[in-house]
Amino acid sequence: MELAGLSVACAIRRCYPPSDYKGVLIAAGPGNNGGDGLVCARHLYLFGYSPVIYYPKRSGSDLYHRLVKQLENFDIKFTEEPEKEIADGKVDQIVDALFGFSFKPPIRDPFRFTIELFESSKLPITSVDIPSSWDVNNGPPSEGELGSNFHPSVLVSLTAPKPASEYFKGRHFLGGRFISPKLAKEWGFTVPNYEGSDQIVEYTDSRI
Repeated sequence: MELAGLSVACAIRRCYPPSDYKGVLIAAGPGNNGGDGLVCARHLYLFGYSPVIYYPKRSGSDLYHRLVKQLENFDIKFTEEPEKEIADGKVDQIVDALFGFSFKPPIRDPFRFTIELFESSKLPITSVDIPSSWDVNNGPPSEGELGSNFHPSVLVSLTAPKPASEYFKGRHFLGGRFISPKLAKEWGFTVPNYEGSDQIVEYTDSRI
């Protein structure tokens, strides 16, 4: 989770430098995807950003309590009104860390509000592993359903791209420098060549 969150932060740093996109709203869900978002927020702070976290449904796990405590130690802000942060001009970009690849509809409160916020926002959005509300195999919801108009500008796939990434049209990165060649072979994919100390590799023309 630590390396996954760092990978996301590195992709954001490459696409949206703090000189132009300093304010970051991180929308975190209660599961592993949200945990990646919490870690990402800490690294973004250390990279010079001003993160604010919307964490409407917190996990009861000790791990997540410790992740929150780390953020509090840095005085990183939590909010219950993300729309106000955006309206006040404090947010330049958004991180979608709500749902992971195991998401199954329907979308329930309080997350319906968050997906609606994603759909209506004009700010750049980076999704962690898979855009929230998308099916891991079939991509975005059908037209007219909640989430059908959610198309983030950046996707950071973790470990390996999910089938739904075929429907994604923005900048696509892979973060997975924590997977051994042996494990990759068992799972049937190739670990790409990461340059230098980079934590991410960008896809071009659907290939790394």
